[in-house]
Order: sequence, then C-alpha cells, then structure tokens
Amino acid sequence: MQYTIRIDQRDIEFPCEDGQTVLDGALAAGYEIPYSCRTGICGSCRGRIVRGDVRGGAGEGVLDEDERRQGGALLCQARPCSDLDVAVRDIERRDPAASKTVAAKVYRLARAAHDVTVLHLRFPAGTRVRFKAGQYLHARMADGTIRHFSMANPPQQSDGVELHIRHVPGGKFSAYLAESVQAGQLLDVSLPFGDFYLRETGLPAVLVASGTGFAPIKSMVEDAIRRKLDRPMTLYWGARREADLYLADLPRKWADKHPWFRFVPVLSDSPADDGWQGRRGLVHQAVLDDFASLAGHEVYACGAPAMISAARQDFVHERGLPTDRFYCDAFVPMAPQAA
Repeated sequence: MQYTIRIDQRDIEFPCEDGQTVLDGALAAGYEIPYSCRTGICGSCRGRIVRGDVRGGAGEGVLDEDERRQGGALLCQARPCSDLDVAVRDIERRDPAASKTVAAKVYRLARAAHDVTVLHLRFPAGTRVRFKAGQYLHARMADGTIRHFSMANPPQQSDGVELHIRHVPGGKFSAYLAESVQAGQLLDVSLPFGDFYLRETGLPAVLVASGTGFAPIKSMVEDAIRRKLDRPMTLYWGARREADLYLADLPRKWADKHPWFRFVPVLSDSPADDGWQGRRGLVHQAVLDDFASLAGHEVYACGAPAMISAARQDFVHERGLPTDRFYCDAFVPMAPQAA
C-alpha cells in the first residue's frame, strides 16, 4: 500500500510506502527535511501532522506535551496509516549529486586517548566533496556494515576527512579499526549527511559537547576561524576525567587567539584530589550556571543522548531557549557484536 504525503502550505507532495517513515519517503522522493540521528532522539526532524494518522513518532522525552497535543511528531519515526498533510520547519529539493561515495585511503591513525582514535582519510587525487561543518558520513566495513561518524575537519579541507572514533567494548567498528585498518588501506565512505551545522544567524552560539561530540564542534569552530568570523561562541566540553578531553589544548589555543571564543571544560567523575582546577559536574548544568537566559542564543549540542535530552529540556523550560534554536546530534551507540 502507498500513501500520499502533502506538505502543508507548500506545493509539494510525495508517495510513502506502507511501513516507511515520512522522512524516508521524503528522501526517496528527492526532498530533504531537517534530520540528524534518525533514531528519535535528537528531535531535528520534528514536524506536525495536520491531517491523517501515523503510528510511532510521538517523541516522548523529545516533544513536549503541547507539541504532541497539536499533532507534533518525529518524522524519522512516524509511519503513515493514511494519506497525510504534514507541516515541517523546512523542506527543499535534495541535490542527487550532493552526496558522494568514494574509496578513501587511510592516511594516518593516532590514539588521542586510551579509548579514542583520530582517523585521517584522504580522497582519491582530484576528488573533493563539499559538506557543511558539523555534518557526518557513512563508513562501510568490508562486510557491508555501516557506521556514522561526524567529520572533525573544516569544509575547506575537502580532499579528505578527520574522524574521532571512540572504542566501544564489543563494538564492531572498534574491533575492525583495531584489528583490520592500517595506513594505506581503502575505506568506502559516503557523505555528507545530517542537519547539524551552524546556522548563519550571527546569534551568540553555545556549543555543548560530551566525549567525541567534540568532533563536529571542532569542524564548526575551525570553519569560523578560516572564514574570519567573530560570532560569539562558548564551548562547554564535558568528560569524565581530564584525560578524556583528548584534544583540550586545541580549544585552549582558540580561546587564547580569538576573543570571540570561550572554552569551558567540565569533568563529571574525577576524584576530588586529582589537581583539577576547572569546573565539575554535568556539562549542561555548567551552561545553566552561567546563563540566566538563553533567549537570545542558539545552542548546538552533540554527544550522549542523555546529555542532549537533559540540555534540551532544561535550556528550553528553565532558560527560555526557543525550541527551534536547539540543534543537536545524538551519538547513539550501536549494539555490541556477538562474542
């Protein structure tokens, strides 16, 4: 069975197969709706069902009660049960040539922390791929398994990519990286994807990262530096212990050189006698402590789903951040491979 999806107040409609999500139907038809994690966590794909019925996509913990009462739904999870009229924040024609699949060569691997590898890939000679700072790619292993990683390099470095990969116990890609990937090897990657990128509004930006969520934030800040922007940005980077802030010297250098940039590292699980002189606690709580209001800001949060959920809830309801100015990318761990 096939249903028709009409975009409210836009002369756009497309088919959606039974069992297919509204987002996947749009992408298959050549349209792009804002999205990121595709797991119902980040909330980037929020929309409103004006007419018709769907199953799934209620967005508990992501959409508030008022949004759900007004027909709000996460379009990466909502599957039509009838023809639909759907209101979306944005929709545009997807350029079929915008995403490319290339055989990238492993140029360098460096262990940045005990559980983080920085992987540098180079594209074939003469190949460049355009992307926005903050977007991600698909990496395909030899058996066809796909994993998603944010690009940490700025878009100006379009002849390759830098990936920050956390080693997850039992993780399939972690084992693949440790046992099979060597310099000179080819790795198939497709890019770019995702709606997590810095908007050109000029508003002060609060950047919140946990763990390797620093990767897309690094891309955003380095892009701003290369374009000689002076937009106020404050980065809060949370980790358990100081060693987990695996590239902390880099944002410190940004802060020393650029008056528009501020860096606040936050540790959540470090012993009291470790000599750490910085902030402690939850990273999103540090933002709450520093800002009485976020009404005039944008927030870009990347990392653990629990951090993103708490940040969205508290920033919107306690600090007045407009819902549509919270942008995020949730790093959702894949199920461990079988022993």
